[in-house]
Amino acid sequence: MFIQHTQTVSDLHTAAFTSREIVSPRDAMAARLPGFVQPFLTWLTARPAMGEAPNPRSAMSFVVGSLAWTFGGCLLALVPFLLTGAPAAAWLLVPAGLLATCCGLGLFQVVIFHHCSHGTVFATRDANRRAGRLISALLLFKRFDDYQHEHMLHHSAKKLLTEEDEFADFVMGMCGLEPGLSKQELWRRVIVNLISPRFHARFLLRRVRASLITGDAAHDWPGRVAWTAAIALSLATGTFWLFALVWILPVTVLLQIATVFRILCEHSFPEPALIATRDKDFVCHATAGVFPGRAPPLERATTAAGLLAWGLWWADMLTVQLFVRLFVLVGDAPCHDFHHRRPATRRWTTYIHARQQDLDQGSPGFPAGYFENWGLVRAVDRNLATLSVTAPETIGR
Repeated sequence: MFIQHTQTVSDLHTAAFTSREIVSPRDAMAARLPGFVQPFLTWLTARPAMGEAPNPRSAMSFVVGSLAWTFGGCLLALVPFLLTGAPAAAWLLVPAGLLATCCGLGLFQVVIFHHCSHGTVFATRDANRRAGRLISALLLFKRFDDYQHEHMLHHSAKKLLTEEDEFADFVMGMCGLEPGLSKQELWRRVIVNLISPRFHARFLLRRVRASLITGDAAHDWPGRVAWTAAIALSLATGTFWLFALVWILPVTVLLQIATVFRILCEHSFPEPALIATRDKDFVCHATAGVFPGRAPPLERATTAAGLLAWGLWWADMLTVQLFVRLFVLVGDAPCHDFHHRRPATRRWTTYIHARQQDLDQGSPGFPAGYFENWGLVRAVDRNLATLSVTAPETIGR
């Protein structure tokens, strides 16, 4: 059985996606801004300037980066508490540190843990498995072996958007988003979940069961010992509230909020004819790139109106879009469509340019080009729109 739609979604997909043939916001940035800001904009948007050469990166650099963001963020958040008579401005380091820690945790989740399941972080299968098992136990991710099995099903066109798919299970099972509901109702449920203590408690309980109570003693006990020791030490030293702020909060509630947005922007629900085929064309249309940013102003910054437009654009890029890149669309998350086309490639380390090169080459082996959304909220909104026009049938095998 496959998902049935109550009406066509061709208009939704036409509106939702654009290709490189149409000048993209990133192309406009390259044309209207000086060269010295282009590397930053490439990282921020996860799209290269046209003709830009990639900077080679190793998988280990992502491991080091994940550690640096995670524990650097913890230290940053602690600074005001360690300073005697810290100035008011120093307390801004607390939210900055929490954001940095969340970025690191997201990198562990989206990049290291995920690509270990594909065997593309370390040199051997055993090394990837050992690292994945340790990460899952310490950071309360699903037991690596279980995750790897379910994730391989997710990459099968025969299982994607079915009841055996981890994405569909999370969206409909965990988040309670049902096909056929209005887009407004779907958004209401998303927002209620994000602020609901009950949702976060249920989400955390699900994570604890999947990471620390799996029946695999060799996997469970390192996590149990680490968490018990850390909590006991913080209680013994009277710093539990600080431990809860700089570590437990990011690992639980904040990471869960980021995870909800990250998963909701990953996949849409194509037309029933495409889902019925369950071929490569279906995979192409069920996944799109999601890039932070928007096109810069057309006006020159030589008039009051132009200065205002450019000031507002930079303010958006350096606040909203930067936050999205660090909190939700971390690592190669913006290029999730490239990953579904080339899941086993080691070129994920240069994901920004690897996706662009694949797009420019016509995505060999696939019948459709790449699709993209600009802006996280817009991407989620469009994916929810496709879910809302999906008939409320039970998703079958």
